[in-house]
Amino acid sequence: MRMPLIAGNWKMNGSLALVEQFGQAFAEAALSPSVEVCLIPPFPYLAAVQSALGGTPVSHGAQTLNPEPSGAHTGEVSAAMLAEFGVRYVLVGHSERRSLCREGDADVLARTQAALEGGLTPVLCVGETLEQREAGRTEAVVLGQVEAVFDALAAESRQRLVIAYEPVWAIGTGRTATPEQAQAVHAAIRRRLAAYAPELGEAARLLYGGSMKADNAAELLAQPDIDGGLVGGASLKVDDFLAICQSAG
Repeated sequence: MRMPLIAGNWKMNGSLALVEQFGQAFAEAALSPSVEVCLIPPFPYLAAVQSALGGTPVSHGAQTLNPEPSGAHTGEVSAAMLAEFGVRYVLVGHSERRSLCREGDADVLARTQAALEGGLTPVLCVGETLEQREAGRTEAVVLGQVEAVFDALAAESRQRLVIAYEPVWAIGTGRTATPEQAQAVHAAIRRRLAAYAPELGEAARLLYGGSMKADNAAELLAQPDIDGGLVGGASLKVDDFLAICQSAG
């Protein structure tokens, strides 16, 4: 049985006041032990989130990392630095990093490997643009992004990844893939993982990351191959995010 994971990606949003609000809410919330919850704030708030979530079952993650262990990389952070703040998960290949920062498949692989070497769990983000979907290339694009990382990893490393399918056309646009559309892509990813190893296809956690909200989470999470969500805007609203977490189990 795959444990659902609900991860809230704050992107470049948040404040110390919001961190405190979430800390208080999760200290009082009755979360199901069968659901894992993670907050992913901007780097400046990692220490505050670590402190605020202390004593709760909620973990915290980071939005990216530099593949180098140290050096002249102004503005960057390494896996070891993140580990010192108790980070468990780190996003790699988020669509905004791929587009705004021009991160290609080789960059995503390097960050994935650095995360694994640093003891972190990479959340590999994959997804297609609207143009690619309308051209009928969804599976080719998404599976290509998966293969660019998984082909280069050893079997034991593949088992440590989480994959988040985030249709680029549904991020921050208010548009959401229908449960059927999301399930179809998740099923294709799972079939591809099973081709590496049957147990990998069965055990891998696949998250949906395209405008999941409190009012659509239950229907999305009811799909057989959707094991959680990478939540954007709704993760900045305590009540909405808690509702999504409760929808997962």
